[in-house]
Amino acid sequence: QLQRGVVLKDGLTRPARAQIIAEPDIWPRQPPIRQRASIPTTWLEIAIREGRNRQVRRMTAAVGHPTLRLIRVAIGEHRLNDLAPSQMRRITIASPQSGGDASSRGRFGNTSTSAGKACPTDSRNRSRNKRRINLPITPRGK
Repeated sequence: QLQRGVVLKDGLTRPARAQIIAEPDIWPRQPPIRQRASIPTTWLEIAIREGRNRQVRRMTAAVGHPTLRLIRVAIGEHRLNDLAPSQMRRITIASPQSGGDASSRGRFGNTSTSAGKACPTDSRNRSRNKRRINLPITPRGK
């Protein structure tokens, strides 16, 4: 059902890539998840291509399998890999060759103001080949 798309209150979701996986070797959750003896627990790996509010939790609940623990392991091409909770890693993001990064463009993607003058940040952002940012990639476990 997850791979076909799930009907939620705000409409049909895009199909997700979903597969059952073995229980991963991860850090313990605090407080621990309530274990139910009569209800089996299954680990899923789900990849979505849209980001609605609490989408994974709502999708799994809609198909009858509520989420007990959710761990985000990637955002786009940036993966968690062996990063422990509360650690961070410095990454470098290359700007597109066509004139800066998305933050240098205006609300509608243009690089100039309505008066036809260039925004003061345009020339500064265009001159950079790479832009460094720190993204705290912390796992989400509930």
